[in-house]
Amino acid sequence: MSRFSGAQGSAGSAVDGLDFEKKPAKKSASPKNQRENTSEENKSTYKFKTKDLAFNCRQLSAMLSSGLTLVKALDILSKEQENDKAKRIWIDIYEQVQKGESFSTALEMQGDAFPPFLKSMVNAGESSGSLDVVMKRMEAHYDKENKMNNTIKGAMIYPIILLVLAVAVVIVIFTFIMPVLQPLFGDDYTKLNVIAQFLLKVSDFLKSKWYILIIVAIGLFFGIRYALKVPSVRYKFDMYKITAPKIGPLMVKIYTARFARTLSSLYSSGIPMVECLERSSAILNNAYISDKFDQVISEVKQGEPLSAAITRTEIFESMFCSIIFVGEEAGALDEILEKSADYYDEEADSAVQRLVSLLEPVMIIFLGVVIGLILAGVYPAIYDSLNGLENM
Repeated sequence: MSRFSGAQGSAGSAVDGLDFEKKPAKKSASPKNQRENTSEENKSTYKFKTKDLAFNCRQLSAMLSSGLTLVKALDILSKEQENDKAKRIWIDIYEQVQKGESFSTALEMQGDAFPPFLKSMVNAGESSGSLDVVMKRMEAHYDKENKMNNTIKGAMIYPIILLVLAVAVVIVIFTFIMPVLQPLFGDDYTKLNVIAQFLLKVSDFLKSKWYILIIVAIGLFFGIRYALKVPSVRYKFDMYKITAPKIGPLMVKIYTARFARTLSSLYSSGIPMVECLERSSAILNNAYISDKFDQVISEVKQGEPLSAAITRTEIFESMFCSIIFVGEEAGALDEILEKSADYYDEEADSAVQRLVSLLEPVMIIFLGVVIGLILAGVYPAIYDSLNGLENM
């Protein structure tokens, strides 16, 4: 059943046609209060994923380019949502726009459901009268973001399987195999070699006090999570991510791709450079880079060329800084950034693959070391026990 009584109904009839789930409420509750409550619920409980943003921007771009009005496009889009919470959000946006609010204001009213980047781009598109073009750019942007996220998730499958396998092997060895071999060694561990003593003590610990490991693991998880919320710790961690050997250069390529693509989209939409830099650096979610860009923004405000200010941060590759310089000199910074974004997207994909490939040998080496220690500790002990039996 449609939530609307008619596709082209007025604001009042559209509201009356809403088929909200009925809940116990006071008799004085009005439809307006119901809409506000629904909007508040959406703000706190739902946030659009990158894949959903790409789909919604694609649909809006196609409908606006076909000549449909924004109100009609939002009406259709709300009916295409499969998720109930997403549907209620788009219905609320439709109603706000139908009442005369701008699209960007309606998005702002949904709290954190939509990212600030999308809100800025919609605002710029409305100001320039090119909302359909902006939606097309947002479709491409979130399509690439979703592709990168899927690349990372897909590449992480094999290392995760190796990690789970390594942990499972260690648990099986110490909780099932070692106890079976323990009677061969006797109760006096002091007669065994150091490695065998260590392995047997670990086995005893896992059998009797396994819950301590679970408590420690949970404590570490929440401890690290809390520590990363401390500004100074987060700053150092984010700085290490881009300065660490091997990992750092790969992370820089990923950050460069996202920064170039975001800056290109914002700048080509007519947004002032200072705001472009603020939004582009914030979307990277790196405290160290954000701190460096505070200085970049300050220098750009004073008239410093963007290429020179970015070069002094020593974050991005010199080639990327040179590309920005060429774009400034040629007066085609948006076009240059768009082309460089495509290049660094491919570089980022390769960087993700190389980054994950570094984890695979680590897991294999870890598993090999554990098995090697067991062989080095258990075999001599078993051999000594068998010799003792022969001499009896």
